[in-house]
Amino acid sequence: MNIDVASYIGGKICVAVSGGKDSMALLHFLHANAKNYGITLSALNCDHKIRGEASARDSAFVKHWCEDNGIPVICFEENCVALAKNLGQSVETAAREWRRQCYVDAAQRFGADFIATAHHLNDNAETVLFNIARGAALSGVTGIGDCEYKGVKIIRPMICCTRGEIDAYIEENGLPYVVDETNFKDAYTRNYIRLNVLAELEKAVPNAAKSIYRFSRIAREDEEYFNSVIKERNIINNTLYGAEIAFCKEAVIFRRAAVLVIKDRFSRKDYTLEHLERLYNLQFAENGKKFEFLGLTAIKEEGRILFGEEKKSDIEIPFKGFKTGIFGGLSLKISENAEERALKFDAEVIPENAVIRTRREGDRFTKFGGGTKSLGDYFTDRKIPHTLRDMLPLIAYGSEILAVCGVEISDKIKVTERTEKIAYISLSGVKND
Repeated sequence: MNIDVASYIGGKICVAVSGGKDSMALLHFLHANAKNYGITLSALNCDHKIRGEASARDSAFVKHWCEDNGIPVICFEENCVALAKNLGQSVETAAREWRRQCYVDAAQRFGADFIATAHHLNDNAETVLFNIARGAALSGVTGIGDCEYKGVKIIRPMICCTRGEIDAYIEENGLPYVVDETNFKDAYTRNYIRLNVLAELEKAVPNAAKSIYRFSRIAREDEEYFNSVIKERNIINNTLYGAEIAFCKEAVIFRRAAVLVIKDRFSRKDYTLEHLERLYNLQFAENGKKFEFLGLTAIKEEGRILFGEEKKSDIEIPFKGFKTGIFGGLSLKISENAEERALKFDAEVIPENAVIRTRREGDRFTKFGGGTKSLGDYFTDRKIPHTLRDMLPLIAYGSEILAVCGVEISDKIKVTERTEKIAYISLSGVKND
């Protein structure tokens, strides 16, 4: 098999093993060559609880094989169907994110430098064809490659191996493996592409998967170049409330910047070229014009496109006794300890029935130093981004806003010479790891 481990010599590698042909071939190869390459080997297995007893049986197989061969292994399990329901996600998305977190946990437990997956050349071709069919931009055809997730390096040593080479390796070494019967049901889109589209394409154009692989590597190089340009020009700025893209009339650059924001900042995968075109054209609309897609909101403001998640917290909780909480992706803290950039206020003048909530129609705010106006006008004067306005937690008493947390306190709760008890408001972003 054409397995590339030259870059990982002397490293600690943890292999993600399902028990199928691909992962068993990778695990066996690394185990057999561990001494030659100075590799410290371990393994992990994920039981998504989607196939019931069959998946549990597969996990047991992996555990026993690793134990028999002296390979440290950790097995994870999670009911991903229930998890998806609780998170409001598709089962595929919930399972993928949970699996990635397992990679992080396993890397920490074993002190691994890399998590290795058994994606191969045919997997790469399926991904490219699938993304082309969905209307993806160039970034969608870069295929499968090494990547990083929460600081963990995920590698694909078998990405140049064909399906036939893996089958031959399994047979030559008499390796046991399990079969996931769902892989042969073409009700799933990727399975359909594997069993029908790619299989027929290989008949019509021999070595099509290899040619698609070469194409995806060229596309990846081009994408990396454009990404470096975006970084050098500071076109993207991640913010407390989301992200923003500076105006850029070069469509090829802007579209790639939008992809980076959608994928990396907000973890959305199902974007299309149509989404990217609408975002590009939003630059030329009037200020305040917005485009909603994939649970995100993009708004045109002067010189930039703002991105935020379509979420508004309707939570209303008593101010009395409040210490910490999450509002629309922002972390709020009220304490007696001063922190950097915290707002200080007179804690004893807050009314007994004051609450913490987000904005409502009719809210009014008296600025520090005096002058009352509608909260909407205040936001406009302060140039608070539209994507942030519905997320900001407020301290309110009826329609009277006593503090716009993270921005300014009302003149009515300012610290004076008569103040006996000072408290502090701190607001920060919640990292979306």
